[in-house]
Amino acid sequence: MTQMVRAAVQTGPRAIEMREFARPKVGADDGLLRVEANGICGSDIEIYRGHIGTNRDPFIPGHEPMGIIEELGDRAAERWGVEVGDRVALEVIVPCRACHDCLSGRYQACRFRKYGHGVTGIDVEPSLWGGFAEYLYLSPNTVLHKIDKTLPVEIAAMYNPLGAGVRWAVDLGEVGLGDSLLVLGAGQRGLAAVIAAKAAGASQVFVTGLESDAHKLAAARELGADHTFVVDGDDPVDVVAAVHDLTDGRGVDVALEVTPMAAKPITDAMLATRHGGRVVLAGLKGHREIPITTDLIINRALTIKGAFGVDSTANKKAIALLESGRFPLEKLHTHTFGLDQVGVAIETLAGETDDKTAIHVSVHPSFA
Repeated sequence: MTQMVRAAVQTGPRAIEMREFARPKVGADDGLLRVEANGICGSDIEIYRGHIGTNRDPFIPGHEPMGIIEELGDRAAERWGVEVGDRVALEVIVPCRACHDCLSGRYQACRFRKYGHGVTGIDVEPSLWGGFAEYLYLSPNTVLHKIDKTLPVEIAAMYNPLGAGVRWAVDLGEVGLGDSLLVLGAGQRGLAAVIAAKAAGASQVFVTGLESDAHKLAAARELGADHTFVVDGDDPVDVVAAVHDLTDGRGVDVALEVTPMAAKPITDAMLATRHGGRVVLAGLKGHREIPITTDLIINRALTIKGAFGVDSTANKKAIALLESGRFPLEKLHTHTFGLDQVGVAIETLAGETDDKTAIHVSVHPSFA
């Protein structure tokens, strides 16, 4: 049995080091995951750049880990309903499971949580909290979900972005049969929202992107988007005008804003949504102050919701969609990297390398 575990540690902005850690000892209440893959999302880019989480101690990134249970305590097996050899996907938050919020089903609001996958420092024993590692420690309060082992690893690794699409568009946005949705931002979570909305019966889905997102907008159309708009370049589309034109002046039922660091799409989302409609905000802005015209919210009777991560319900729905094979998800996975290439993997998703074709990127510790 390997006694040391290799992991990629972020020590500062754009600084990733390979280190080794002692393999955790497993007791009756915890376990050990052999990481198959960990997807990369937009927040990983901003953390890597130092735009968010700048005060964090050195840590092992990777908050979308999935893999095979290698070791498991008896009580943990009974509590989670899994066994050694099962494939599982982990949630970021590790709640206390005992406070009022946890017991009321609002575990994402847990004020007493001490750990989180991909966000906890290596100074917290046993250090292996992130998915950019060969093995990850399964603490007693970990929230996990089984995934079909016959799915290709690259497809199974999409559980988190697809879960975001489900939660943000359908659970929070309440997109349902016959509704229309505007997605501002063509990243993997924006594309996942297209899948989730179409699976829920949406009649019209619109997606915005940049000229550099041409391949993502093409994927959006393949996944069911009815119209896509390029919002920069020599001839940018006026999103608000285009949406109103295509909805006979009514506007969309729901707008989902998922652009990183940009302010204008928030206003576009509010202006493009019908009176009494819903706007879901999920794009992180690096804690910058963003001007919002509150009169728009009042006069258009809008409901504004903030989207914080992916909860258990959305993860279960997303995994069911993955396992259904209804959508050509293989078209979304574009790049696989090994553990020694975490920095390059993040930069590839960010569009900072010569290869500008990235949509879904994942790190596989066993990939050479």
